Amino acid sequence: MKATISTGIALAGWMLALTSSSNTFAQSTVSLQGVIDSGVTYVNNQRGGAVTLFDSGILTPTTLTLKGSEDLGRGNKALFELTSQFDFGSGASVPGAGQIFNRTALVGLANDRLGSLTFGNQYDFMFDTLSLGQYDGALLFGGLYDFRQGPFAALGVPGNPTGSFDFDRMAGGTRVPNAIKYRGPEIAGLTVGALYGFGGVPGSFSADSTISFGANYVNGQLGVGAAYVEVKYPQLGNGHDGIRNFGSGVHYKFARVLAMLLYTNTKNTASGAKIDVYKGGVLWNVAGPWAWGLDYQYMKGNEVLQDNRAQQVTTALQYNFSKRTTAYVEAVFQRASGDAAETGAWINGLLQPGGASSSRSQTLARVGMQTRF
Repeated sequence: MKATISTGIALAGWMLALTSSSNTFAQSTVSLQGVIDSGVTYVNNQRGGAVTLFDSGILTPTTLTLKGSEDLGRGNKALFELTSQFDFGSGASVPGAGQIFNRTALVGLANDRLGSLTFGNQYDFMFDTLSLGQYDGALLFGGLYDFRQGPFAALGVPGNPTGSFDFDRMAGGTRVPNAIKYRGPEIAGLTVGALYGFGGVPGSFSADSTISFGANYVNGQLGVGAAYVEVKYPQLGNGHDGIRNFGSGVHYKFARVLAMLLYTNTKNTASGAKIDVYKGGVLWNVAGPWAWGLDYQYMKGNEVLQDNRAQQVTTALQYNFSKRTTAYVEAVFQRASGDAAETGAWINGLLQPGGASSSRSQTLARVGMQTRF
């Protein structure tokens, strides 16, 4: 409810600003842009066998974005964004047919002094603040394989392809539909934001809803961020329970090296299943077009998840042909442990074929290329 009240206040501020705008507006702008990532991945164990596969959208999702803005005068503008994700190997839309703008579909207003207010299908602040804020090396060099999965299928995230794919929402694999999102202007290095996704359940304002907050502070080479999101699902407690995430991160830039630390906590509020993640990494711009990244993460489930745990190391070497085009090689190793004899390692993003390893370890290697336009 607080998010709704603050949204109303922000919207009223924009309406007042717009009524005093000049009648002379600048020209509107519309752009088409995107990113394509593709490559070949070798996995040593998926359900007991090795597999080599063509895999796209790993370093970053393969997407096509149509976005634009219209100058409304006096620092105000209207904006929109439509993003479609697709599989580069087949050309099919992701996650499925008929979901062409499933990635983002939003419209809104922005003001130089007030910030922005957007409506539609949008990212929550676990992705916006912590991933885009460079507190996790996954978006910088590790890609989809470097986000979270592990031996935690029993977490039971509804509608999730594995039960725990991207369980802390850092990869942006799941967006918030029917959402209102406010992002404030930067003030002395601090940016804050809030999001509310409407559940639309008659007689219950909070059922099936989503709420998220984020804060990011940058001062010179230092950055600190924190985020929270709780998504309520109709399958959990009749829409009154869900999956709650919060996290915080810090990074510091030393000349050519960006060092990062991250912590996230995920909980199924219906079952009590919980996972803590501790992660640290570095990205080193070695020289010229070369860059090298390395990070380590430790994932720990509680007793509801049979005390399952996983350690993962990810490293990648990149060669930047230009600001738009990058070639890379990547290697990932995960080692799982826990009380259950059948506990198997499971690197994030290995959905087909098979998925989890038949043993407690899993290794992959990838050669890929990414280009932006």
